[in-house]
Amino acid sequence: MNRDWIATARTLSEALPYLQRYSNAIVVIKFGGNAMGDANAMSDFARDIVLMRQVGLNPVVVHGGGPMINAMLDKLNIESRFVRGKRVTDQATVEVVEMVLSGMVNKRIVQAITEQGGRAAGISGKDDRLMVCEADDPELGFVGKPVEMNVQVLRDMFDAGIIPVVAPLGTGREHGETFNVNGDTAAGAIAGALAADRLLLLTDVAGVKDATGEIVTQLTPKQVRDMTADGTIAGGMIPKTETALTALDAGVRAVVILDGRLPNASLLELFTDHGAGSIIRDTDPQITPTSA
Repeated sequence: MNRDWIATARTLSEALPYLQRYSNAIVVIKFGGNAMGDANAMSDFARDIVLMRQVGLNPVVVHGGGPMINAMLDKLNIESRFVRGKRVTDQATVEVVEMVLSGMVNKRIVQAITEQGGRAAGISGKDDRLMVCEADDPELGFVGKPVEMNVQVLRDMFDAGIIPVVAPLGTGREHGETFNVNGDTAAGAIAGALAADRLLLLTDVAGVKDATGEIVTQLTPKQVRDMTADGTIAGGMIPKTETALTALDAGVRAVVILDGRLPNASLLELFTDHGAGSIIRDTDPQITPTSA
């Protein structure tokens, strides 16, 4: 008998406790980074999402799109201005952001999921007032922070068997203006409002590293705060770990920061003993099929 078939059968058998464990669970996946621009990586990601839905999970995909936004701004000769390293999002810029995120990136992901046999629908945080925002910093213009979440539209999509694909845009509380929201922040807010079982932050790095450069596979919030205070967690990892801590405070069971470039990264994390990346949660992080 072909050894590959035997290995496949064994993998499926070993995954059974995890499949049972996550039955009907909500998993929010932030999809971004280099994988978004690679057709094969996009197809692999879409296949993983369809499999999650097929085995009884309720996945929500929240995506970014920074490189695509930058390319479109350059193409339209719209100059970017920065304050303390952050892009100022004026009216012209936010219109481009909405066009790229909702009109291009979102639909590519929906199409990829559909091509893998799934049912998906693209929305933004503006739809049904899913994500109501205020200005994060007046100097940054239309950059928003979520202050009110209305996730019934996502639950309705779960009930209909549809995978939500969410563009990180929000609507103003009073005037309905469009706000650009950081993708990680949006994913964390959605996961918290849904009390998701898992929030998976797919990035271009393998996870949180310790002072020696090794990946730390299991972390508590206290360890994250200590590593941030002593400078071990720095740079672009800080907003991701801050998102993780905020999501845990809002009721998410666990957050995983993992390398989205790794084939089947989400499936490895959810359905194998090995896992992937760095898992952050409140309890003693000993992962077993029955207690994870």
